[in-house]
Amino acid sequence: MKKSILALAVPAALFLNHSASAQTNVQVYGLIDAGVEAVNHADPEAGGGSLVRVVSGGKNTSRWGLRGSEDLGGGLKAVFNLEGGILLDTGAADGPLFKRQANVGLEGGFGRVLIGRSFTTTYDLVIKFDPMGFAPNYSWATSGGATGPSKYGMTTSFDNQVKYTGSTGNFTYGATVGLGEQAGESADGRKYALGGSWFKDGLGLMAAYEQVNGNAAAAGGGRDKTTALHLGADYRSGQWRYTGGMRRYERDAAQAASAGLRGDTWWGGVTYLVDNVTLTGAVYHINTRNLPAARDADPTMFVARGMLNLSKRTWLYLSAAHARARNGQPVGLSRDDPGAADTQTGITAGIQHRF
Repeated sequence: MKKSILALAVPAALFLNHSASAQTNVQVYGLIDAGVEAVNHADPEAGGGSLVRVVSGGKNTSRWGLRGSEDLGGGLKAVFNLEGGILLDTGAADGPLFKRQANVGLEGGFGRVLIGRSFTTTYDLVIKFDPMGFAPNYSWATSGGATGPSKYGMTTSFDNQVKYTGSTGNFTYGATVGLGEQAGESADGRKYALGGSWFKDGLGLMAAYEQVNGNAAAAGGGRDKTTALHLGADYRSGQWRYTGGMRRYERDAAQAASAGLRGDTWWGGVTYLVDNVTLTGAVYHINTRNLPAARDADPTMFVARGMLNLSKRTWLYLSAAHARARNGQPVGLSRDDPGAADTQTGITAGIQHRF
């Protein structure tokens, strides 16, 4: 009897597994990016000496993930995404296991609705208008250099979010709300992002807005907040691409313990594609406001990058960047590593593979 039951159970399990596979699609994917960087003025505590190091994510952040969908019929699908970052130089996790994305939702003719943690609507829009494609080394399109009182940037992801993305013709639009989850004051800690983009005949235009609320003060009820307004344009003609964008970042200090400030970031770039080679030149500038003159760095960064496409999934790249600041203020090339002088120069050679 036991043998008969086992004989029936095995084909039944195979049938159920086949049926589930026919309806549900699950994909394991990833991006592995590592390089060697030489950079000067790298250590504020060691007199700003030069440094040679292995970096993870010289062109794009290394990551791995699971994503999938289930056809529910009638054009409706259930979707999910789990994604975590990888520090390829050490093999460690870049933050918690699925810090990059952890969400589930529905997709249909109405668009896509996600709940959980995901990239914001603003991030999704702005990275398409960054000539360097949101490169950790070297781009200030999403966040300025790490040196200074503020990065004057935007928030790439929200926790506790509800996100909608839709499209109509050539227009893509969306909105994201990150719930503050504060009892008694629903606006405390709440985050918003919304915007849209339009592409037709080689021309693309973008506008996006983000607001991040602080917590209200115990007395007076004032609440700090930061806002980031983005505008961008992109034009492609033959082998050439021209990209430009700007961000107006403001911190509204409603509480006496905080200080208001403003930073306007501008960028532009040109890309040339020939055969399997891509050449890019870009410039980024941050105009800081509401700071004492002695602290007003107003940094500028110049970037050049060449990429060689070995296959559909594998690239070699060589990037070089130089940043400088005013008034003797320190400046750093990346959004994560502060500099130790009013200039910094770096070169990164690396390889990227997608799977």
